Amino acid sequence: MSDDVFRWVIAIGVGLVCAASIWHAITLAGLIKVVNEAQKAGKEGLTKIAPALQDIEQALAAWRTIMSDNRSRVAEITTETLAIAKATRQQVENIGELLDDTGARVRARIAQIDRTVDRTVEQVEHASEAARSAVQKPVKEVTAVMAGVKAAVATYAQGGRRSVERATQDEEMFI
Repeated sequence: MSDDVFRWVIAIGVGLVCAASIWHAITLAGLIKVVNEAQKAGKEGLTKIAPALQDIEQALAAWRTIMSDNRSRVAEITTETLAIAKATRQQVENIGELLDDTGARVRARIAQIDRTVDRTVEQVEHASEAARSAVQKPVKEVTAVMAGVKAAVATYAQGGRRSVERATQDEEMFI
C-alpha cells in the first residue's frame, strides 16, 4: 500500500512538472514566434522602428531573465516534490507498521479471550458435574433406604416369610 501511495505522489509531482514544462514550452514558443515576427518586421522597417527595436531587446532580456528564474523554480519545485514524496512514503510506512503491530496485538488479545472462555466453559462443566453428583448420590441413597423399608414393611405385612416362589422371583429381579 505504501508503494502505491508513493507512486501516486510521484506521478502527481511528475505531472505537475510536466504541466509546468509544457506551459513553459508554450510560452517559449509564443515568445519565439513573437520575436521572429518582430525580427521580420524589424528587417523591413529598421530605420522606422529603431525605438521599437530597443523595446524588443529589453523584452528579450526580460524574457531571458524570466526563463532563467523559472528554471531554478522548476528545479526547486522538483526538489520539494521529491522531498514531499519521500516524507509521505516514510509516513505511510510508519502507518503500515503501526497497523501491523495493532493487528498482531488484536490477534493476541482475541486468542487470550478465547482461551479464557474455554477455561471458563470447562470449569462450569466441571462444577455442574460436581453438583449433579452431589445431588444424585443422596437421592440414590434415600431411594435405596426407601426400597429397604418398603421390603421390610411388605415382609412384615405378609406375616413372616414369603413363599419360595415369591422369594426366588424377587432375587432374580436383583440379579
